[in-house]
Amino acid sequence: MGAVRDEVTRRLKRWQSTALPIGQAALAAGLSWLVATAVVGHAHPFFAPIAAVVCLGVSLGQRLRRVVELVVGVSVGVGVGDVLISLIGSGPWQIALVVALAMSTAVLLDGGAVIALQSGSSAVLVATLLPPSAGGGLDRMVDALVGGLVGLAVAALLPANPLTVAHRQAKVVFGELTAALRGVAKAVEEEDAVQAAGVLARLRGSQEAVDDFKTALQTGGEIATIAPIRWRRRDELGRYRATAAPIDYALRNTRVLARRASAALRYEEQVPEILPDVLRQYASALDLLRTELARGEEPVRARAAIRDAARVTTAHQLGGEGFSTNVMLAQIRSVAVDVLQATGLTRAEAAESLPPLTRKGDNDI
Repeated sequence: MGAVRDEVTRRLKRWQSTALPIGQAALAAGLSWLVATAVVGHAHPFFAPIAAVVCLGVSLGQRLRRVVELVVGVSVGVGVGDVLISLIGSGPWQIALVVALAMSTAVLLDGGAVIALQSGSSAVLVATLLPPSAGGGLDRMVDALVGGLVGLAVAALLPANPLTVAHRQAKVVFGELTAALRGVAKAVEEEDAVQAAGVLARLRGSQEAVDDFKTALQTGGEIATIAPIRWRRRDELGRYRATAAPIDYALRNTRVLARRASAALRYEEQVPEILPDVLRQYASALDLLRTELARGEEPVRARAAIRDAARVTTAHQLGGEGFSTNVMLAQIRSVAVDVLQATGLTRAEAAESLPPLTRKGDNDI
C-alpha cells in the first residue's frame, strides 16, 4: 500500500511540474482556433491548434529560433503540399514528390534541419490525412502561422519562471564540483590513490550537467526576453549566466587536479598537509555562492570566502615536491581564479586578488 501511495505521489509531483506547459498548450490551442475562425474567417482551421501545441512543446526546452523554424517549416510544408496535391491528386508517387519538393523548398529558403523536416512531415499530413479543398492551400498555411504566433503569445503572456530550472540545474552542477573537491580532499587526507581515481571517473561524466545548465540558462533568457512580466528576472539570470563558463572551467581544472592527486598518491609524493583543508574551504565557498545566487544576491560573501581560502596557495606555504604535486598547486590556484570569475570578477581581477605564487626574494640567487 505504501509503495502505491509513493508512486501516486511521484506522478502527481511530475504532473505539477508540467501543469503550466499543459495549461499553456490547452489555452493556445483554443485561442488559435478562435482567432482563425472569428478573426481570419476560416471554417475548419485544424492546423492552427496543431501548430500552437507543437510550437509550445518545442519552446519548452529549445531556442526561440527553433520555434520560428518550426512555424516556417509547417507553413512551407502545408502550402506546398496542399497546392500540389490539389493539382496532381494523392498516391504513393504523389506523396514522394510532395515531400521532396516541400523539403527542397525549405532548403532553398536557407532553412535549417528543423524547417526541412517539419516541411516534409507537414506535407505528408496534407497528402494523406487532410486532402485539400479548392483554394485551401493558402488558408492552411495561414492557419499554421496563426497557431504558431498564438503559441508564442501565450508563452509570452503566461510564461514559466525562468529561474526555476536555472536553480535546479545550478544545484546539480555546483554539487558535482563541491563533491569532487571534497572527494579529492578526502583521498589526499587518507592517502588513497584509488579514491582519487574514483573522483576523476565521476568528473568525466559531469559535462552533461554543465550542458543542461547552459541550456536552462538559454531557455530562461528567452523567456525573460519575450515575456514582459519576467523582465525583472534578467539581472538574476545574468548572474547565473556569468557563472556558467567559469564553473565549466573549474570542473575541468578539478579533473586535472584529481588526476594529478591520484598520480601523486600512487608514486608516494609528499603532498602538503594543508591541501585538504584548502579544497574543503573552496567547496564551502561554492555552497555559499549557490545560496547567494538562489537568493538573487550579489555573491560578495562567496568571493571573500574563496579569497580567504586561496591565501595559502603560495609555493612556500604549500610546499610539496614532485611533478604531480606542483601541478596540483597550479590547479588549486586555477580553480580559485575560475570560482572568483563565477562571482562576477574578470579574469584579470580574479588573478590579481590572489597572493603571489612566490614571496619576493624566494627566487633570488
